[in-house]
Amino acid sequence: MKTSLPPALVAVFAPTGVLRASINLGNPILAGRDASTGEPAGVSVDLARAFAGRLGVGVELKVFEKAAASVEAVRKEEADIGFFAIDPARSEGLSFTAPYVLIEGSYLVPAGSALKRNEEVDREGLRVAVGSGSAYDLFLTRELKKAQIERVAGAKGVMEALRAGHVEVAAGIRQVLQAEAQADAIGLRLLPGRFMVIQQAMGLPASRGAEAAAALGAFVEEMKASGYVADALARHKVQGASVAPAA
Repeated sequence: MKTSLPPALVAVFAPTGVLRASINLGNPILAGRDASTGEPAGVSVDLARAFAGRLGVGVELKVFEKAAASVEAVRKEEADIGFFAIDPARSEGLSFTAPYVLIEGSYLVPAGSALKRNEEVDREGLRVAVGSGSAYDLFLTRELKKAQIERVAGAKGVMEALRAGHVEVAAGIRQVLQAEAQADAIGLRLLPGRFMVIQQAMGLPASRGAEAAAALGAFVEEMKASGYVADALARHKVQGASVAPAA
């Protein structure tokens, strides 16, 4: 494999000789396991392989079930790059590119709920389930002033909490919640619109320096402009997510 990047910069990105990419399976829009092989697959996996190819090195996928663990692996330099939602709470020790994909965050409620609009969720006595450490957990922790946040383990835990009646509202990625609502059309209802836009970006340890951050940012912009990200979304049959505009 060939690379146009200077050898010194390649060494910054891949100090072990391979590019260690942190992959979060907690966001099924961007990554999951192939049904036939069980191997990680998805938009973020494709981008990791493409960037490793750009560097001229192999790739090692470090797979996590939750976003918080995936972020921490990069922050601790146990991985060289990662794929995260941009959030101020994650900025320490990390450098982010501009987003490559935009995803909506929405609310799911029982069909009989009196809630009709997103703005009605923040009221006394309401409990909102979120995946612990997720982008919407971080966002709603800042935004909700009256409702109580219940942090659980991932999207599965969010749905279990809602169906068991432990919470009145489930928060999460719109496409995931929409699928749950369609599968249970009688019992669940998605509130219209969104409460946030999740900006999915690539990131690396801040200690790798400004030149590496700029190179990763340029790669993301190229992947958006060339149609690579759009093709990856189509290839993996991702609906509802959109390619982020140029930075």
